[in-house]
Order: sequence, then structure tokens, then C-alpha cells
Amino acid sequence: MKSKPSAAVDRIDTRATGTGIQPYPLEFSGSGPEFFRVWIVNLLLTIVTLGFYTPFARKRTAQYFYGHTLVANSPLEFTAQQRKMVFGFLLLVVLYVAFKLLAETGQDTWAALFLFTGAALAPYFWASAMRFRLGATRWRGVRLQFAAGWGEVYKASWPVFAAAVVWIGVVASLQMLAPGARASGAGIGRHLLIVALLVLGVALILTLLCVIRLEYNYKALLVSRAYAGAQPGRWKPVYGDFVRIWLATLGVLAGGALAFALVASAAIASGVAFAPAKRDGLAVVLAIVAGLLAILFAIVVVTSPARAYREARMFQLVWNNVGVSTIARFKCNLRARRYVLLRMKNMVLTMLTLGFYRPFARVSEYRMKTESVTLHVKGGLDQLVGMLAQQQDGLGDALADAVGLDLIG
Repeated sequence: MKSKPSAAVDRIDTRATGTGIQPYPLEFSGSGPEFFRVWIVNLLLTIVTLGFYTPFARKRTAQYFYGHTLVANSPLEFTAQQRKMVFGFLLLVVLYVAFKLLAETGQDTWAALFLFTGAALAPYFWASAMRFRLGATRWRGVRLQFAAGWGEVYKASWPVFAAAVVWIGVVASLQMLAPGARASGAGIGRHLLIVALLVLGVALILTLLCVIRLEYNYKALLVSRAYAGAQPGRWKPVYGDFVRIWLATLGVLAGGALAFALVASAAIASGVAFAPAKRDGLAVVLAIVAGLLAILFAIVVVTSPARAYREARMFQLVWNNVGVSTIARFKCNLRARRYVLLRMKNMVLTMLTLGFYRPFARVSEYRMKTESVTLHVKGGLDQLVGMLAQQQDGLGDALADAVGLDLIG
């Protein structure tokens, strides 16, 4: 669905800068009420079909967001074939059911082999998903393409296998310490416990570094080996940029946890002071349920600002440092503080409305991110037109869903 050209875009189209570089702010023409209608139909049909409407819902959602995202006043298009998305989804369901049957019938060896094979194929699934996603994306008739070879994908995936080696070493170390801990006295036992905690601490730090490196490798590979027509992507960020964002995110997480702990402590102290002295069985059960709900609520409240902060900082870093060959680049002015406040407001409204504010929240966050980006083009936009990429199958897309990847990003 196309919207009318805005006055700002009209002014940009008719005004060339002195350097021959023209800015084109990205726009999002969708709205919360409009997307709510798409969302509620998807939700109801997914429930009625016991989840089997999922691939159709995903395509409708992708087409809505793509069709309302205007780049240089032209919408994106999502052109994936529905039958391929359905086939990929059904195959994923079959694989999941097969694993559950192996696990629940006591065939632990086969279940472990199943998991090991899945882990080994995870880079393939990721690359297949990226190839499917970009191959299904068009802009002004130009289809995007992800051209990385499987060797490049597995080379970029080395942090996955490094993390596995780290935890194999942890298990081996703890097994070596266990006999000594059982046979030793209390003093030596405490010493071995400290050693075990140090081993776990080092393993967690190394694992975090591997996770950061994997995210960096995959984003770098995705951009540098992506093509718009015949024009390759350009990537400038370095690994240190990602580390700094993650460290800042941990700081935000720690601050949020401290603030929540202070508020929770005050609330608990007040509850204890005014609680009745006599408690019956029902009161205890209600207290336990309330405690569990409070823990879940605490996890959401404490982690949401940190997750929103990391998302905003990473979005800004990437879109400020990528381009298309030497003829186009992007700039982003997204502010992390504004995005965090928007996420918190959306979280509160979603909880108060029992989830029905979710489509409005999604539109508002997508709009803020999209409209913070400006495309700067050297010369004419026709330089981006080139050879179209061949579309891939939908298996990778469905498998990517199982590990939390989002189709429209």
C-alpha cells in the first residue's frame, strides 16, 4: 500500500546538494489501528487452527510492515512464496515432534544425537533464513541477495563451537574437583568450592564474549555479503563497538536491578508490617502464587530497559556504519533514552490491556526506528538497479523462528 508523497520528500527530490549527495529520510505510513486489524485476525486464526496458520500470519505481517516502509518514497515489497513458508513450517513441526518422541520414550542417545546434529546445522539454518529473507525483499524492482558461501558462514560461526569447548572444559574440571571435595575436610572443601565458582565465572565471561563475537560476525557477514542488485553492502563497525554496547547494557541492567530491589524491599517491609499475625492455608497459597507472579514481573521489569537500550544502541551503530557499495550510505539519529521510555510505556499499556495493546506497541517502536534512518545517495537512485537474486526455500526461515529470529526485524 502506497502513501502520498510527503512534502519533505518532495523538497528532497527537487533539491540536489552541492556535493551531489541527496538525503532520503525513511518513512513508515502504517498505523496502530490499521495493524490491529491484521494482528487480531492472525491471532484468532492461529488459535483456531492450533498454530498452523502461523506461516500465513507471518507473511501477512511482513507484507504489512514492508508495504508501509517507504525508502526514497517507494515501498518495500515482501514477495516470498506462501507454499515455501508453509512447507518450511510443517517440516519444523515434524522435526520438533520427532525430537519430543525420542526424548519422552527414553531414547536418550538418539535425542542427544538429534540435538548435536541440530547444533552443528545451526549456522546453515541461520544462513538459509537470511538468504530466504533477503531474496524475498524487493525495492523498486531490485531484489536483495545474501551471497555468502557455506564456508564463510561456518567460519563466522566459530564462537558457537568455542563456547561449546569452554563448557566441555568446565564439566571436565568440575568432575575432577568433585572427588576431592567429597574426600576433603571442611577447609579444603570451601577452597575447592571457590575454585569451582571461579571456573564457572570465567566460563560465563568467555561465553558472553563468544555471544558478542557471534553477533558481530553474523551482522558483518550479513551486510558485507548482501547485494542490492549488483552493488555489495559496506560494513564499518568493529568488534570493540559491540563489546562497549554490551558492557553499557550490563550497566543499565545492574542499575535497573538495584532500583527494583530497593522498591521491592520497601514493599515487602510494608507488607510484613501490616500482615495479619494468623495465616490460614489459603492465604499461604495465595502468597506463594503472588510471589511467583512478582518474580516473573520483576524479570520483565528489570530486563526490559536493558534489552531496549541494547536494541537501540545496536540499531544506531549498525545503521550509522553501513552502506551500499560507494553510492549510498545510511545515517541514524535514534536516541536510546527515547526508545527505552517508549518500550517501558508500551510494556505497561500491554500489561494493562492484557496484551491487546501489543500491535500498537509494535507499530510505535517500528516507526521510531524506521524514521530515525536517512538514506544518502550519491547521484541517482537508478544505480541501485541490477541483477536480481534467486529466491531460496522457506525451511531456513521457519527454523530461524524456533531460535527467536524475527522475519521483519
